[in-house]
Amino acid sequence: MFYKKKGKPEEGEILICTVKRILPHAVFANIDEYEHAEGMIHISEIAPGRIRNLRDYVIEGKRIVCKVINVNKQGNIDLSLRRVPTSLMVSKLNYYKQEEKAEKLVEQIGKEASYDIKKFYEEIGYKIIEKHGSLYEFFNEVVRKGKAIVDELKPSQKFGDALFKTIKEKIKLPEVTLSYELVLKTYKEDGIENIKQILTEAEKEGTSIIYLGAPKYKVYIKSSDYKKAETTLNRIIQKIEESAKKLGCEFSYSKSG
Repeated sequence: MFYKKKGKPEEGEILICTVKRILPHAVFANIDEYEHAEGMIHISEIAPGRIRNLRDYVIEGKRIVCKVINVNKQGNIDLSLRRVPTSLMVSKLNYYKQEEKAEKLVEQIGKEASYDIKKFYEEIGYKIIEKHGSLYEFFNEVVRKGKAIVDELKPSQKFGDALFKTIKEKIKLPEVTLSYELVLKTYKEDGIENIKQILTEAEKEGTSIIYLGAPKYKVYIKSSDYKKAETTLNRIIQKIEESAKKLGCEFSYSKSG
């Protein structure tokens, strides 16, 4: 990526690196997120247990995710590969891919509006990173809130219009699924009809229901807006609870995975 931080990373940071050299007992890697930064991974920090050949774990030119475990007074940086959980590694790599995608989009727009990537960062890119944390999150915010998010950065009219148009066309907000597991019981003669009525009303409110086997049901909602989905689902759960009480049904619920 074009955007790189200046200075040295801090202990504890999780960073994208690229393997540069593999020696018998250590690996040297470029730290991609910082200007002119390189770190060393000792063989003991590659993976747990005994390692016979470092090339079984790392390859020159391969992108890896490392944790900074020490930065000494001379500026030498010690990294660890084995201290990064798999889930965090996957999340970090996905984030980096998203930023690369966003940057390529900016480059594409810039060719049409005479706005190269360096000029973009100098005029508005660094402001975006400072305010939104990343280009990709800025793009998501533009989709959520509209062109005002672009206009407040005061780019040139031509570039601002092109940026907004492209973001709206190319960026789709990530979808989330929120769900609860419900328990609905009744001992009345018309109890089954009452439960059907409760669940039908819930579906009309915009949720989906899965039958898990009496008396359990799963209610879920999908949305690109987490807060909106959470508010909607909680409101529906409250209505189900109120309806169950009126119709004499036992009701309980818990969050499902």
